[in-house]
Amino acid sequence: HFMAEVADIMSKPHQQAILPDLAAGCSMADMANLAKVERCWRELAEVLETPDALITPVTYINSAADLKAFCGEHGGIVCTSTNAPTILDWAFAQREKVLFFPDQHLGRWTGFKKGIPLDEMVVWDPDLEYGGLSVEQIRKAKILLWKGHCSVHQMFQPAHIIKFRNQYPDGLVISHPESALEVCRQSDYVGSTEYIINVIKGAAPGTRWLVGTELNLVNRLAEEVKAEGKIVQFMAPTVCMCSTMQRIDPQHLAWTLENLADGKVVNRISVPEHEAALAKLALERMLAVS
Repeated sequence: HFMAEVADIMSKPHQQAILPDLAAGCSMADMANLAKVERCWRELAEVLETPDALITPVTYINSAADLKAFCGEHGGIVCTSTNAPTILDWAFAQREKVLFFPDQHLGRWTGFKKGIPLDEMVVWDPDLEYGGLSVEQIRKAKILLWKGHCSVHQMFQPAHIIKFRNQYPDGLVISHPESALEVCRQSDYVGSTEYIINVIKGAAPGTRWLVGTELNLVNRLAEEVKAEGKIVQFMAPTVCMCSTMQRIDPQHLAWTLENLADGKVVNRISVPEHEAALAKLALERMLAVS
């Protein structure tokens, strides 16, 4: 759903965005909503008085349009897993603190790579007053990390990497930064989906890989590099599929196209004009910076 919203916001006025199944979404994106983010901002104002002068809100692309609009309105920006380090540099150039949502793990890993101490990256729990933090913690924090995560990447554990390395000492580990910090720290490579694909495809023939990201990608990649003698395996022993994103399937796509052939637009995603303008501001900042 968030992808369709971005498509609607960034496309030309005569173009229309369609989502073949309206139930297709992202559970992580749903972990931050506008009401909770606005309440967080009000509570930060009670502690810091002027959050707009002290905090840059940064939302991961996996978020609803109204949260992107919130960032647009408050001098904030959008990031992807690829450009998060560049975006964080920009955010700190604007103000001394960052509110990063909805994925705490991407925010923590990016901050960690920038040398920010772990005790200056605190988790804001939106279900608790003042995020469950003390006034001192809020004032000391460089990054306030929203308590959100990807259910798929949450499955990966350091123990999975240790077991793999014991079995295959020459094996290589690559993870997506939506994985926990401990997993990223024990990986040989960490990066976006595109990065994972490029690194494994560019690796030497006969290499073995443990991959911490979504299963469909891992299986597809394993098939594509098999002829080179490369072995690619999924990190977790148990499988947690992304049930929301997987709702886009050939049947829904066919139904959408059949309706288009009959002159009907089904499941159009249209972001309200005012919201779209503010969200576009945050997205265009991202494109300009990266």
